[in-house]
Amino acid sequence: MKDKGSKELRDSLIDVVEKQMRDNTPPETKQTFNRLLSEGYSDYDAKKLIAAIVSAEIFDVMESQKEFDNDRFVKRLTNLPNMPWE
Repeated sequence: MKDKGSKELRDSLIDVVEKQMRDNTPPETKQTFNRLLSEGYSDYDAKKLIAAIVSAEIFDVMESQKEFDNDRFVKRLTNLPNMPWE
């Protein structure tokens, strides 16, 4: 059984992805989503992949105590479905 906290965190990250796509900020989020769909990923799986990148960026910001790095974020989106830790 999955932890309720894990589901809530995943849902929150999916909400961030949906907001980024709705606001087109950054535009690369929506572009990546469309690319992943064209590669055969489901709507939900594409959002989960992008959410993993959001999570990695949050971790890096917290770890380094530096500001959000849009260039790093976009590069990670471009590399999906490969994960930054692979």
